[in-house]
Amino acid sequence: MSGIALIISFIIAIIIMIWMIAKLKVHPFLALMTISLALAFIAGIGLDKIPAIIGDGFSGTFKSIGIVIIFGAIIGTVLEKTGAALKLADMVVKVVGQKHPEAAMLIMGWVVGIPVFCDSGFVVLNPIREAIRKKIAANPVGMAVALSAGLYASHVFIPPTPGPIAAAGAVGLSHNLLLVIGMGVVVSIPVLLASYLFAKYIGKSVTLSDEDADAVIEKTYEQLIKEYGKLPSGFLSLAPIFAPIFFMTLGSVAKIMGIGGEFGTLLQFLGNPIIALAIGVVFAVFLLIGSNKIDEFDAITNDTLKLVGPILFITAAGGVLGKVIIEAGFVEYIKQNAHIISAAGIFFPFLISAILKTAQGSSTVAIITTASIMGMFNANDSLMNALGLTSEIAAALTVMAIAAGAMCVSHANDSYYWVVTNLTKMTPQQGYRTQTTLTFIMGLVGILTVYVLSLVLL
Repeated sequence: MSGIALIISFIIAIIIMIWMIAKLKVHPFLALMTISLALAFIAGIGLDKIPAIIGDGFSGTFKSIGIVIIFGAIIGTVLEKTGAALKLADMVVKVVGQKHPEAAMLIMGWVVGIPVFCDSGFVVLNPIREAIRKKIAANPVGMAVALSAGLYASHVFIPPTPGPIAAAGAVGLSHNLLLVIGMGVVVSIPVLLASYLFAKYIGKSVTLSDEDADAVIEKTYEQLIKEYGKLPSGFLSLAPIFAPIFFMTLGSVAKIMGIGGEFGTLLQFLGNPIIALAIGVVFAVFLLIGSNKIDEFDAITNDTLKLVGPILFITAAGGVLGKVIIEAGFVEYIKQNAHIISAAGIFFPFLISAILKTAQGSSTVAIITTASIMGMFNANDSLMNALGLTSEIAAALTVMAIAAGAMCVSHANDSYYWVVTNLTKMTPQQGYRTQTTLTFIMGLVGILTVYVLSLVLL
């Protein structure tokens, strides 16, 4: 198939995939697999090669990142079920103070959103927002927007949430999650600042009646705390998150400094993302023991596997699509015409991700699919190579650009949009003024930050 025909086929395939997910409500896994198979036929890939391509794309994704996604999700679920997420939130409120409610909500959401899904995080932390609102008469809309922004920023930018972990694996950074974490923290800072300013502004423009504001939650904060019993200690609440980061840092330092021998090997072993997150799971077990919930560990694990199962399969299906795109010759054609799209650079993955997010609603699907299309930075036959994004720093910035695109925008086809609006008793129109506008601003600030960093680092 000629280059132009191949490009047209690819564009049509993406449009059909979005239509299947958004309109026909086909599960993203089935949509990705169907489109991958159809594209392989249309591109003229030999029938004898297609099964192997599907198998390699599927298994390669599981091998590189599957265990890491599972461990990260287990940590997040344990933090949620033991009340550790509430403890982390309380710690943030004490540090920031109740005189700055929007800032407290923003930072609280950002910290808790690192291991916990943004949807679950908003449900868990909303009682704290309501308690502060009642105590100091703070603006409920401004606080809700700030909380939503904090959770969303870490959800798309910072592992161990599944989206950025899967993207890191797809672009070839599964061995260096610490770089992705660090880059996610850096990029999220300007995004959080812009979100804070917007929350302060929109809180004055959108108002809820006192009756609606008081009806936001059915349980008081005190009642929620009683359900958990005594909240865990600050150390046990922090350890499952920061222990993996600590050991990954040690591993990176050992590698950079060239520490050899058995000690250097041990440090690099402990710093491997799989091992580091396994240590985080061990601390999560200690957290369960300290909370007298160790008997729930099996049920928590089963619930987590049910939660991440679809994500793992979507990730693997994205890997199949990426493999088909490579074998079809799409990337080779792009390389031959690199001068046409090279100007897009880091904006290319942002645009693909933003289109996918806006059309079908799921940030995770947008991140995984776009990262799979981009391919690995160190592969000669990848789109990353065609765009000149061939270093680890470039790969990390690509993950950030994809994440920024996956924010634009949250609206009626996104579950998070309805979680935020329903729990704060906002109308859909108010949701578009707050949540939709917020995520648009966050995505734009995110990609502009990535672009500036690319000018400095690349």
